[in-house]
Amino acid sequence: MHHATVTRSVDLLLVVGPVDTLAVPATLTYSANDPYAITAAFDAGASGTVTWVFARELLASGLDRPTGEGDVAVWPSLDAGLQVACVSLSSPAGHALFEAPRAELIDFLAQTEALVPLGSEGDHLDIDAALADLLSGA
Repeated sequence: MHHATVTRSVDLLLVVGPVDTLAVPATLTYSANDPYAITAAFDAGASGTVTWVFARELLASGLDRPTGEGDVAVWPSLDAGLQVACVSLSSPAGHALFEAPRAELIDFLAQTEALVPLGSEGDHLDIDAALADLLSGA
């Protein structure tokens, strides 16, 4: 089975105060090997890379309406008249709120849908391989 990957670099804004933001480079990755998930790797400077994995459907839905509960939430917003997506990440280590350019996320998601249309993710899972990995303790 052919498995492809879509990768996109995005400059996010970390909201650090009521009017202050900090630019944070991030890389979004989608693989047909894991068709339900998107991996976001954030460049945390001297701390290295921070990686989050969340549902592609959550990101897609969050571009149009508030979506997500718990660790990851996404909702549309405006910043100085520009359409953005707010991405809230929470963990025991802390909380971060990012703004991402909505158009770039729409383009990224369109590329992922060219690989695996939304709703057809199950057709791209290799259940036999996943079961073999699980049973082998991998």
